[in-house]
Amino acid sequence: MSTDDTDVMLTNLSKPFWPDDGYTKGDLVAYYLEIAPYLLPHLNDRRLTLTRYPDGIHGHRFYQKNVPAVAPAWLRRAPYLHGSRTVNYCVADRPAALVWLAQWGVIELHPWLSRIASPETPDFAVFDLDPTPPCGLAEAVEVARLIRTVLDGLGLRAYPKTSGATGLHLYLPLCPGYDYPTAAGLVARVADLIHRACPDLTTRERPVARRSGVYIDHLQNAQGKTLVASYSLRPLRGAPVSTPLHWDELAGLRAEKFTLRSVPERLRRMGDLFAPVLEDRQDVDRALRELGMK
Repeated sequence: MSTDDTDVMLTNLSKPFWPDDGYTKGDLVAYYLEIAPYLLPHLNDRRLTLTRYPDGIHGHRFYQKNVPAVAPAWLRRAPYLHGSRTVNYCVADRPAALVWLAQWGVIELHPWLSRIASPETPDFAVFDLDPTPPCGLAEAVEVARLIRTVLDGLGLRAYPKTSGATGLHLYLPLCPGYDYPTAAGLVARVADLIHRACPDLTTRERPVARRSGVYIDHLQNAQGKTLVASYSLRPLRGAPVSTPLHWDELAGLRAEKFTLRSVPERLRRMGDLFAPVLEDRQDVDRALRELGMK
């Protein structure tokens, strides 16, 4: 296949990747190529952690950080020194990169919250809402609305998306210069306020076995930690997609309706609802003061 003047060799396109749904490796490639104009702005200039499923969602899976030696020379690398070890992360900056990753069996894309040149300062503070059964998406929606109410009172705006599984992600875009501990502290403080108000709905326990309710994970706000990208596919039945939402779409939300088949048409109709996340930089100094953090 040739895209943006770059050739990518494709193989085994008929291999089942979501066998229960009839989706193949070819469907994976076609999806990422079709949505590239919407997805690439959210990946550009960010190191990626990749989740590979070379034999589909029921096969062996593994995380990949280092770009392999067999990767083409045109695929951008972004080295980062972890202690004494340098990791050459992949950067997806063109449609051909997405096609090559799909050919390589990558289903999930996990970008860093910070850019390559400023790894210690995230562009977003993120609220990762993870419901513990019997709680589910409805309870995560309730918590998301409570977070929105708190942020509204602080003069801040957050943008919701489905996780593609049972949870929700809220992104609070930040002005340049805030570090990861500040982002994590802000999220933790809001989470603590909500938990004190609603202890039966939320939990602050990190060990899964001790959770009851919706866990508001502030620890995802750490350098090198990632959340699945907007418009990334997930390795679950139905081929769900992590999908940005309007706040009013949270009423009666059914995450399973956002899939490999439905999301491209939704993007053509509605555009990228997460585009403001890249532009709506917010000064959180007032919020930090009111939360007793400054």
